Amino acid sequence: MTKKRSLREWLDYQQLIHPAEIKLGLDRLREVWLQLHPGQFKPLIISVAGTNGKGSSVAYLDAILRAASWRVGSYTSPHLIRYNERIHINGEEVSDDDLCAAFERIEECRGETLLTYFEFGTLAALDLFSRHQLDVVILEVGLGGRLDAVNLMDADAALVTSVGIDHQAWLGDNRDDIGAEKAGILRAGKPAVYAETDMPAGFLQAATAIGSTLYHAGDDYHYMMEQDAWSWQSGEMLRHALPIPSMRGHYQMQNAAGVLMILHLLRQQLPVSQEAIRQGLMQAKLPGRFQVIAGEPLIILDVAHNQEAAAALAANLGAMLLPGKLRAIFSMYVDKPLQAVVSTLDSAVDEWRIYPLDDERGFSGEELRAVVGQAAVHAEVISHDSLQDAFQAAKQASATGDAILVFGSFRVVGEALEMMML
Repeated sequence: MTKKRSLREWLDYQQLIHPAEIKLGLDRLREVWLQLHPGQFKPLIISVAGTNGKGSSVAYLDAILRAASWRVGSYTSPHLIRYNERIHINGEEVSDDDLCAAFERIEECRGETLLTYFEFGTLAALDLFSRHQLDVVILEVGLGGRLDAVNLMDADAALVTSVGIDHQAWLGDNRDDIGAEKAGILRAGKPAVYAETDMPAGFLQAATAIGSTLYHAGDDYHYMMEQDAWSWQSGEMLRHALPIPSMRGHYQMQNAAGVLMILHLLRQQLPVSQEAIRQGLMQAKLPGRFQVIAGEPLIILDVAHNQEAAAALAANLGAMLLPGKLRAIFSMYVDKPLQAVVSTLDSAVDEWRIYPLDDERGFSGEELRAVVGQAAVHAEVISHDSLQDAFQAAKQASATGDAILVFGSFRVVGEALEMMML
């Protein structure tokens, strides 16, 4: 009898059989999916794309819809600590056994077709969703939109949270080109929401060519801040006295407002009450998104790894009015705008503590030191060999009122969370 692979063995295997971590295109994936699931995919599909804000928006949608008693599946990436974080069914992470069984089914169906690590994960999510009696699934696009694996499915509604400069090697080096790629998740005659007021012309042109029914923040819906609450309006629909979202950060209002517009557009298929919206806004949570852990020193965790996310993080830090020094622990992958991120946050940081990621995609210690040293003009830069060394040194250097910011790639924040759990 052949020994069954563990989840760790499956994930290692997936990284071995395809040489590329990312290979955009849908033909191979569609071929395997039709073998795996030839019948109709019954749940309603909401696809969520965007440079920043995707994960938070999925969390709000998931929490609100479950509060309204809908049966919900959600798929996000990447994970922070456990691969299982990527797939939730009715608010619960799927088990190792369920994932392994899904991977076995995919392996049987793929034949000679090569799949990437991300494509295996996307097919596993869809396979598991199809085996539960779900009402709706929420799919976070991994990269771009048009050629991402998630775009295998035709969305009944699409939410694009933002368009910034990221993944230039695959998507383009300007907001118009990147916006056009993200618009690829839209479908003709189906509703779509763009959640920023500043919509790139390339996105609008692509949405128009597709024939999607597009709704735009600031034009088709608005939100207004009130004392300890907020309100949301689209046409004659007005929601008063909404609770401030549980997830911190001023940009969470933009994310929550876009989510409410999507739910408004789907109100015939997925009606939700005001109470369900209130519950979902208060209960939604997502680690690593301006996550604040109380104590001395205060710990702040954020997965900001592009210039737009760094600017949002800087604004949130400024609003906190920290009484003491802020020490930043930081590392990034080589395909990210290291200098721009550091420059954007430099005025908010009193001390940089950097370390190299143990990964061929990460900057070396020397590269980090050279770039951060040039970009950080307001603060001292101190090099460490590891996250643990940097964290312990930062804690020892901290006095009452100081704070430690751990940010950068998902791996940085995930390792910090795992370290603090021990």
